[in-house]
Amino acid sequence: SLKYCSDVRPVARVWTVVLLLGTCLLYCARVAMPICAVSMAEQFNWSKRESGMVLGSFFWGYCFTQVFGGYVSDRVGGEKVLLLSAAAWGAMTAFTPILAHFCSQPIFSMTLARFLMGLLQGVHYPSLASLCSQKVVESERGFLMSTVGSGSYLGTLVIGGAGSLMLDLYGWESVFYVSGLLSVLWAYCMWKYLLKGEGPIITLESLGSGGSQSKLSKRHWLRLFKQPAVCAVIITHLCTASTFFTLLSWLPTFFKDTFPDAKGWVFNVIPWLVAIPSSLFSGCLSDHLISQGRPEDKPHLHPFVFTLLLCSTTTFPWAVAFVSATMGLTTFSHSGVSVNVQDLAPSCAGALFGVMNTCGAFSGVLMVYFSGYLIEATGSWASVFALITTVNLLGLCTFLAFSQLYERMLCETREDVGG
Repeated sequence: SLKYCSDVRPVARVWTVVLLLGTCLLYCARVAMPICAVSMAEQFNWSKRESGMVLGSFFWGYCFTQVFGGYVSDRVGGEKVLLLSAAAWGAMTAFTPILAHFCSQPIFSMTLARFLMGLLQGVHYPSLASLCSQKVVESERGFLMSTVGSGSYLGTLVIGGAGSLMLDLYGWESVFYVSGLLSVLWAYCMWKYLLKGEGPIITLESLGSGGSQSKLSKRHWLRLFKQPAVCAVIITHLCTASTFFTLLSWLPTFFKDTFPDAKGWVFNVIPWLVAIPSSLFSGCLSDHLISQGRPEDKPHLHPFVFTLLLCSTTTFPWAVAFVSATMGLTTFSHSGVSVNVQDLAPSCAGALFGVMNTCGAFSGVLMVYFSGYLIEATGSWASVFALITTVNLLGLCTFLAFSQLYERMLCETREDVGG
């Protein structure tokens, strides 16, 4: 047993760092467009509604590959799906400026590029969920998912700081080139040194030979979705994800419009600098609660108070503080709701997480586009933050209403696995 631990733990640590870095680069590529949206809108004469269409098109593509990515990952392994998708979306990111300059209608080419980015990145988190449920014991999932999940904030932090500087010094094109090429390099290193670069990554035979745990009947799925605890987790994730996507897409524009003299590296860096330790803390707290036999008490904090305070914010320091608090508390979803699905349905965690993320991405599409409409129609950002607050409250109330059923279903799941 000791020899096993000494052999496995170093490899696990390497994989944790690699997955953290991959998620970091995923968000560097994803946030490149929101960071550059203001400059691109000025160059190509986009209105707020057109900018919202470009930003929101990512989530249309993001909706379509969630379940597929989780299903394939449950069968062939999440690490392989992560590798292929990273190579593809990295190349697409690096190619984006070329599409913008060589197309006569940049609004259409950028909308298409963001849609394809969503398609390619949509498999990332379902693949992580599948990989975690198959390879990681329950008592360590919270910390792993929160650590890897903190890569999203690290990536936003990196692209917010370095991207803002590149944007000012070398133009918006440089942000896409650097983030895209680094992502392709990450995929190559993962293939070369961790997967050893031997043979084809995914074959048709491997897709058709999934283990028995992946072969779930329609009856099983219907029984799963009839469980109130599962529905509560899905609704909570939908509310959290959609509000996070909306903030991620529009915050750079909000600060530019409201505080035009503010430095981009400040408001693009500080909120994510707060989010990283908050995410790690939530993972430690989650694993501690599990070790104390209290899995139903996993952290599920919703920052609706701080988004509500943003409605009446008039100074730049307070705006940065409230946004930072919002992002810090949002990170608790990584070790809470995101891990719940692995506990409730370990045999199909990837596919079920794909369903959850599809719902979140679809609502994200509507909220990102509708937010652009609200800004243009009302001329006020308060309406957007009021919308975000309302959706967050809905998620919080739903989870609290059904949280007592979570432990009961978890016990039934363990009995089924044990049987």
